[in-house]
Amino acid sequence: MVKITLIKSASNATESVKATVAALGLKKIRQSKTLESTPANLGQIEKVKHLLKVEEV
Repeated sequence: MVKITLIKSASNATESVKATVAALGLKKIRQSKTLESTPANLGQIEKVKHLLKVEEV
């Protein structure tokens, strides 16, 4: 399990990055989600890691 928290805004990012943040289920800054550590989720997290804080749960 991985806990992700949006720490920076994606408003000035490309459409691809915005879509990835939305697909992870994050809408507001400081919002957190706990996700399974699947290859698909880890790939999305890797793409937008500059906007996230990632913690192992």
